[in-house]
Amino acid sequence: MPEDSQQPIHIHSDSAELDQNKNLAIYHGSVKMEQGTMTVTGDTMTVVLQDQLVVRIIAEGDRAHYQQQVKPDESMVFADAKKIVYFTQEERVELTGNAYLTQDKNEFTGELIKYDVNEGKVDASANGQGKVQMVLQPAALKKQQQGEQQKQGQTPAPSTPPSPQTVPEPKTP
Repeated sequence: MPEDSQQPIHIHSDSAELDQNKNLAIYHGSVKMEQGTMTVTGDTMTVVLQDQLVVRIIAEGDRAHYQQQVKPDESMVFADAKKIVYFTQEERVELTGNAYLTQDKNEFTGELIKYDVNEGKVDASANGQGKVQMVLQPAALKKQQQGEQQKQGQTPAPSTPPSPQTVPEPKTP
């Protein structure tokens, strides 16, 4: 959500250390960071500061997790990787190591996934480690789901999935 970046950052962990000379805060053990609708978890988390502002949050572990409600009319974005770097100023997320990102049943997997939160752009690459896989849901399927929701008296929430930079949107017959 646009207001997420204006919310305070809350971090919970088993232990923490602050190195003011290096402008780093390092958290260990079941780390959970929350800021508005965004949640990031990992085994360790490093917060990089510059001029007393958080500029980068790095979550690492067997599986680090990221989730965020990007816009009020869109579904949650969920992501997993061995390493997640959140660039706070650019509102950009980089997932490295067996990376996975999903929104609105569209799925992206690869060794490296770059996700621009503001633009809703996804750039996935294999970096020599297998292949990139994208599963994009056709527009007809969304229309069918919205029609079913309307029949049941529900108001469907319009949504726009992240637009991959490397693959054109599939066309329905």
